Amino acid sequence: MALKQPQSMEELIYYTDRQIGNGEARVWVFRELCLKCKKAMMGKPKDSKGKVMIRAKEYMCPACNYKIDKQEYEDSLTADIEYKCPKCGFKGELQIPFKRKNIGGIPTLRFQCQKCGENIDVTKKMKYKKNKEAGSEDE
Repeated sequence: MALKQPQSMEELIYYTDRQIGNGEARVWVFRELCLKCKKAMMGKPKDSKGKVMIRAKEYMCPACNYKIDKQEYEDSLTADIEYKCPKCGFKGELQIPFKRKNIGGIPTLRFQCQKCGENIDVTKKMKYKKNKEAGSEDE
């Protein structure tokens, strides 16, 4: 399966390139056409100066001004992934729904290696799991 490669950041909602142990993962999510008018790509709204409001809780169509909640829109998208498994070294490509799950209290995009079945996690904003044993010392 050959994944469609992005040509520019303008056509993406999300992009990351991560080193995960001995492996790596490159994840991107394409913007989709407006669900209502099908004329323009959905995106974050812009302020009066034309700057994108990156913390907005909704996505908006620039053509018809149709608005949809951020979580609802992102859950309908598909993530394209190129990866190298940190366990077995297998290089693969896959598509999964762009739905983050809370794993250890961190929003994480989890997928499995197609060869060995190892879970590979891409965490949001480079967050790391906290070590539980470090917080509980003997008194």
